[in-house]
Amino acid sequence: MPLLSVRGVCKRFPGVLALQDVSLDLPAGQVHALVGENGAGKSTLIKVLTGVHRADEGEIAYDGRPVDFHQPKQAQQAGISTIYQEVNLIPLMSVARNLFLGREPRRFGLIDLPRMNREASETLARYGVHVDVRKPLRSLGLGAQQMVALARAVAIDAKLLIMDEPTSSLEPREVETLFGVVRELSQRHISILYVSHRLDELYRLCDEVTVLRDGRVVHTGPLAAIDKLTLISKMLGRDLGGDGVTKFTHDRRAALPGPPQLRAEGMDKRNLLHDISFEVRRGEVVGLGGLLGSGRSETAKAIVGALPVDRGSVWVGGRRLARLSTAAAIKAGMAMLPEDRKAEGIIADLSVRENIVLAAMPSLHRAGLVSRRRQDQIVDVFMKRLRIKASSPQQRVGELSGGNQQKVLLARWLCLNPRVLLLDEPTRGIDVGAKAEVQALIDELARAGLAVVLISSDLEELVEGADRVVLLKAGAVVGELAGDQVDEHAVMGMLAHG
Repeated sequence: MPLLSVRGVCKRFPGVLALQDVSLDLPAGQVHALVGENGAGKSTLIKVLTGVHRADEGEIAYDGRPVDFHQPKQAQQAGISTIYQEVNLIPLMSVARNLFLGREPRRFGLIDLPRMNREASETLARYGVHVDVRKPLRSLGLGAQQMVALARAVAIDAKLLIMDEPTSSLEPREVETLFGVVRELSQRHISILYVSHRLDELYRLCDEVTVLRDGRVVHTGPLAAIDKLTLISKMLGRDLGGDGVTKFTHDRRAALPGPPQLRAEGMDKRNLLHDISFEVRRGEVVGLGGLLGSGRSETAKAIVGALPVDRGSVWVGGRRLARLSTAAAIKAGMAMLPEDRKAEGIIADLSVRENIVLAAMPSLHRAGLVSRRRQDQIVDVFMKRLRIKASSPQQRVGELSGGNQQKVLLARWLCLNPRVLLLDEPTRGIDVGAKAEVQALIDELARAGLAVVLISSDLEELVEGADRVVLLKAGAVVGELAGDQVDEHAVMGMLAHG
């Protein structure tokens, strides 16, 4: 008898059939991959399983009996725990309090802080995390926060662990630690529903795979029995051809004539950035490469004024910015897509329409009134151009899949017709199809004359997508590759020896 059995589950939202006749079985101790494009229904299925949403039709059996969870707490009490792609903890609380929230050790009726801090340190050390557990969670990097979330999920004695893109913020060492934990949990007969767009991870970890497309199950079976090309084809509903690897399509090109559209010079921030300088010309995609912690995101934030620097200067279109601030950057024609779209990008409770026109509002008013007709025109153009999947422009953006949220953010900045576009991990956590669409859009924007800065932890994406690559290590530039020099071996060699 499987630990989890889903039969004929349907879930409807206004104007959208999110799940249709979904069925799957998950035996005890199995690592089961759940894959599909953004919008395929993966997140909705997870929310139905964990009590966030209730199914409109169908049955769910868990641990041998029918269940109908009305809220997440009921699912957690039953032994179902979830680790989300975007860390879902309390940033202002200490690391230890986050780890033990709701089950704090007590002495004489009071929380035993010394014991809690000691046990938290010991627990996290087993996951390769060595931090001061008394500090606020927000003081940690995203990778360390994700490991805290994992440790908490495992510690509540779960029988079923749902992992939604658990490695999206982890360093390679942390990824290996996570894989070791997954294997150990499986040996302890804990079932794992594993959601990831990184196919190599799935083939290393998972026993079975279920593919969702447009809210339906289109395939389920042993993962070893299906190759990557076939798996991707089932996810997309079309034949990819070739080797099944999604890549940028452009050949490396020379920049368009004229002065650099973006020039950063001597960017310096104590303990973060050290004398970083580079330039980007019209029609050029320049990659910022480096390992996690190399200063890639910090460099981009410094350029657009989101990270104050100790010294440094920025030129846009040949003119130096008098002061480094986000307002000055936007006015000069710069736009940035942040790495953490949930915390720094989308406004989840606003509609798709409101999120798209947000940055353009100052240019849409006349005599103090904002033109509704002009807003609707802009939204219509970019929803079609970027193929944003939503029931209507009025749908809350927080209800969209990750890939469609990313497209909404791109639309917000593209409607300003920027000169320079800085993209920090633009394809992180989105599916193969959405990734291909975003990559094609980047290529299209470069052809149209934009200067693009591409930051990616995916080495293949960086090599395939950039005309030049500037490599960072420990907050400093260690080298630059251009044209035929840009290949994976050269990048890794320069990072290793730079």
